[in-house]
Amino acid sequence: MAQKGETVKIGWVDPLSGLMAPVGQNQIKSFQFIAEHFNKGNPAGVKFEMVPIDNKLSPQESTNAVKSLIDQGVRYITQGGGSGVALALVDGLNKLAERDPERATVYLNYAAMDPQLTNERCSFWHFRFYPSSEMKMEALTTYLQGRKDVKRVYLLNQDYTHGRQVSKAAKEYLARKRPDIEIVGDDFIPIAQ
Repeated sequence: MAQKGETVKIGWVDPLSGLMAPVGQNQIKSFQFIAEHFNKGNPAGVKFEMVPIDNKLSPQESTNAVKSLIDQGVRYITQGGGSGVALALVDGLNKLAERDPERATVYLNYAAMDPQLTNERCSFWHFRFYPSSEMKMEALTTYLQGRKDVKRVYLLNQDYTHGRQVSKAAKEYLARKRPDIEIVGDDFIPIAQ
């Protein structure tokens, strides 16, 4: 109850323009809905406020947006639209925490899936709610182990880091778990098309 009446601002940094604008608009509306829900029934009286910024899917735009949010007193950032952005944010927030511990900021990652984020680039300031691309493929290929009726698969992924990681992991994991499955195609399509 020590924070009664406090407003917790959460900076939301994802696309609101360009190819991924419809996805970003849906995401921010969902976050705002959840914040409003918790504001109504929060016994501690803590209020949550989403502060959205359009990052245009750009790591540089995102880094600048986070600097602006931190200057406004925001200490929680959420983002999920792109691992390139996520990796840039982790690097920036690590440097900030070292340089200025009083302004250290937590990054709540709801969808960026690059395995580096929780492996070699793991950070105390980063928390991912979503499985990595490798975790997802581990689960899917484990499921396929029990599906002896599946004899062939076609890999169709978006042409960016996540799609490439899924393709690579699928081939490696299927070779290990179901070497009898034939991969009949491995194609990449432009992002958001």
